[in-house]
Amino acid sequence: MKKFGRILMIALAALVFIGTFAYLFKRSQPKETVYQELTPSRGDVVKTTVVTGKIQPRDEVNVKPQLNGIVSEVYKEAGQMVQKDEIIAKLKVIPDMNQLSSAQSRVRLSEVNLKQAQINYDREKKLYDQQLVSAESFEKVAQALKQAQEEHAIAKETLEIVRDGVSSSNKSGSTTLIRSTISGLILDVPVKVGNSVTMSNTFNDGTTIATVANMDDLIFDGNIDETEVGRLHLGLPVRITVGALQDLSFDAALEYISPKATESGGTNLFEIKASVKVPGDVAIRSGYSANAEIVLQEVHDVLTLEESALQFEGDSTFVYVMGAAGYEKRPVVTGLSDGVTIEIKEGLQATDKVRGPQIINSK
Repeated sequence: MKKFGRILMIALAALVFIGTFAYLFKRSQPKETVYQELTPSRGDVVKTTVVTGKIQPRDEVNVKPQLNGIVSEVYKEAGQMVQKDEIIAKLKVIPDMNQLSSAQSRVRLSEVNLKQAQINYDREKKLYDQQLVSAESFEKVAQALKQAQEEHAIAKETLEIVRDGVSSSNKSGSTTLIRSTISGLILDVPVKVGNSVTMSNTFNDGTTIATVANMDDLIFDGNIDETEVGRLHLGLPVRITVGALQDLSFDAALEYISPKATESGGTNLFEIKASVKVPGDVAIRSGYSANAEIVLQEVHDVLTLEESALQFEGDSTFVYVMGAAGYEKRPVVTGLSDGVTIEIKEGLQATDKVRGPQIINSK
């Protein structure tokens, strides 16, 4: 029994050894190399480039206050439509103390002048009624009274504007009412009731009350490499694909090419803009990421071949064409390429059989 077991173990070891030897021998044999066979065909070659960018409204306006104050009311919110001159928010004025003091002083002075002018008028009027002074003298006093009255009214109105932001004679034109300067969609209202806001001046951009844009007029804004910008021209058709709307694409037309490059990561980029034609039933949001496919160059009805079949030696380009004795090396003249298919100008006929990429046969 023990002898039988020993013989079985030896037999199993022999089988493993023989199997391993056979496997390694098979692996060491050279594999047969075969090639795809390609045929030239007539067609179009279109060279395109894809530019990344964003969809933005052409007209986007930041609405800012005309005075310093505190937001007392907010009537609109982001996502709502607004018409030009429609009220977005209301401010409570924080008057400048120097301006307020000056306005109050002007009112007091105008009151003194008006009181004195009234006294002079009353006295002159009595004398004029008694024909003790000339009409010319009386008219001068009456004119001085009118001027004093006008100065007092202006001083009071100025004080109201400095103190309240609006005068009693022109409430509809109040600077405390923040109105939209264009008709469109409100993209953002970054302020809340109680926030302090400042007006725009030489040293301050001012607080943005709301951002309003016309979403019916959109543009694509992106950057293209300097190696490709020379092939662009205004009016060139562009195909826009929005990342958030994968099943939709839109036509556009190139309308702006920056004359000056900006450097980014050691690369010179030129800004481009294209007007986008969006169907009325499609909702586009400002800032959507998008790709613009631009046709740089194209040829039609030419002889084409898969670019993978080409071989290169220095400045020469050639292919292997099936002949009587197998594949023969033949030089070709190429034209436009889209990265996959290339134009063949000379060297091939539509009936030629061309050796393509190799396939490693496992037999």
